Amino acid sequence: MAGRSSPTVRRRRLSKELRQLRRDTGKTREQVANFVGCSPVTITRIEGAQTAGTVPIVARMLEAYGVTGTQFEVLLTLCREARKRGWWHQYSGSIPEWFEVYVGLEEEAEEILTYENELIPGLLQSERYVRSLLYADLKTPTEEEIERSTALRLKRQERLLKADAPKIWAVVNEGALHRQVGGAEVMREQLHQLIEISRHNHMNVVVLPYRAGAHPAMDGPCNLLRFPDPRDPDVVYVQYRRGSLYLENPSDVEEYVDLFDHLRSRALGPDESRALIRRVAEEMA
Repeated sequence: MAGRSSPTVRRRRLSKELRQLRRDTGKTREQVANFVGCSPVTITRIEGAQTAGTVPIVARMLEAYGVTGTQFEVLLTLCREARKRGWWHQYSGSIPEWFEVYVGLEEEAEEILTYENELIPGLLQSERYVRSLLYADLKTPTEEEIERSTALRLKRQERLLKADAPKIWAVVNEGALHRQVGGAEVMREQLHQLIEISRHNHMNVVVLPYRAGAHPAMDGPCNLLRFPDPRDPDVVYVQYRRGSLYLENPSDVEEYVDLFDHLRSRALGPDESRALIRRVAEEMA
């Protein structure tokens, strides 16, 4: 895992370090902006991980905080790494900017917990299933957009079979198995792929059955990402139609950790889940 580096994760870490340094020195964003020679909005954007900031600006910020020596060099290196372009930027324009952030975080995550109630999780979707979802949107994308979006989804999946693959915990609502995205043939193919994926030791796919009844995740899907470096805290990703939320407050994250523990305890075991998925595939007409 040490060889994998995501600019998005580096930008997030840099923003956290700079925000803490400013607070430790008791300076306001306006005071720092005056010292640096930029607008307070620029400081806000850097601290909010919306941008990494240029090397000269970050250097002046560090000067304002009295940072010197090794710490100065380490943080400037972090800034340079945060300004690099990840492989996913080649798909810019085909996916929303807020989702590019998620792909960047996913790239370096060592563990991904996901719950889906209506569809198969993105990292586990077959190519024809992906295309069927895209064609079903309110506004049908162009063929070029469909090709690029599908290519991005499949590119994200490549990491699942690499040596540094993240550990996956996918809890799938039983309803998602029955919803015939793309028709029976496409869905059977998807379900068989799900069974094969679940046989890998690092990929746990379990089904939350109908008989589980009411549960605390009925308000929608969510993802929890964990990273190999303790300096990069867990983050919860919640998506809605026109955007997404990234929750990093420890109390928020802890609630979702409890949520996933609850879902996994209510779900079928791996073998039972595979048996159910196989049965649904066989009965699909």
